Amino acid sequence: MNPILKYLKNVFAAKRFLADDTQLSGLVKADYLLQELIKHDKVPGIAITVLKDGKTIFQKGYGYDDLERKQFIDTRKSICRVASVSKPIAATALAYMVQDGIIDLDESFYTYLPDYPKKEWDFTIRQLASHTAGIRVYKGKEYGLNEPLSIKEGLNVFKNDPLVYEPGTEYLYNSFDWVMISAAMQEASGIPFEEYVQKKVLNPLGMLNTCCPECHYESDSLNSNQKLDGRGVNIISTSEVPNQVATFYTKGISGFRKAIPVDNFYKLAGGGYLSTSEDIANFGQAFLDKRIEINEAILNQFLTAQQVQGNSTYYGLGWQVSEDAKGRKFFGHVGNGVGGYSNFFVYPKEQLVFSILVNCTDPKIQGELDALINSFFDEVDS
Repeated sequence: MNPILKYLKNVFAAKRFLADDTQLSGLVKADYLLQELIKHDKVPGIAITVLKDGKTIFQKGYGYDDLERKQFIDTRKSICRVASVSKPIAATALAYMVQDGIIDLDESFYTYLPDYPKKEWDFTIRQLASHTAGIRVYKGKEYGLNEPLSIKEGLNVFKNDPLVYEPGTEYLYNSFDWVMISAAMQEASGIPFEEYVQKKVLNPLGMLNTCCPECHYESDSLNSNQKLDGRGVNIISTSEVPNQVATFYTKGISGFRKAIPVDNFYKLAGGGYLSTSEDIANFGQAFLDKRIEINEAILNQFLTAQQVQGNSTYYGLGWQVSEDAKGRKFFGHVGNGVGGYSNFFVYPKEQLVFSILVNCTDPKIQGELDALINSFFDEVDS
């Protein structure tokens, strides 16, 4: 099986599997599981923030955000690649555009980019956002592309390829869908995508340590509170929490090595953002606190699992919408990219938010993370 498709099959399974350990429970078990990941060299560093009823009940970093310098990873200031957790951020911005009448979810994509090569079938923004438009997945080395492309230039990577199925008849998770959506958002609003997200999502929610890779803007959007750090990352600075960009790693047989260089700006909406564990947790809490000023009817469309031929995709519009093995409903996202792995889950009924960031390409620890998350329910239920 194609390794990318195998990964997607695993992380977007209908129900996440939870390990079981009767010897430990609650926060003690959580701490033990996290220490074991470091002890056995499963990850270089891992930052976790857990909120319950809007309050932090667990926030800690384990291991390093830079192995060479022995710099400890920090939940508040270590900036990691969040990979596909970028999609919920982009989806929130899209929901604002829908509310403001800038974009219609059921309008053809060609309404916004009429010059995009015509395909056998038409498809809508909603179908792109729900991964039912028939756009293909990565090929070859596209996953680790390192070219300084703008969002619009990024369309050239795949725009001449045919759709892989008739839109609306199947589900195929990919990040190119969101490259297309972000391009449409720019065209519809006349505002660079990253500027719109900054203005409508990041700034209002105080996500001061959430940023994009070095920008190749259609316009100059750096402003006075931004700076470029030495690793080519656009950092939103804050005097309260001096931030640090983590070093990104890949795990091999001989241990961790620095990940290959990539330029993720063109796919910012689908997997390009960087952030801290704390910022992502606060982003999730904003939905529970109803600080996202989006009409409930519109928001529900984004947070409702779509149906394809009568079957749930367990995916809304830019959000995983599913349940774990215990039947507890959540929305959020898993992310995997070059040098970064992430878990972001919001449990509305239990009022729990989980934000877990790892500075390493898929370290194969999802089972451990599911067990870790389950341990917090032990704490809440006790």
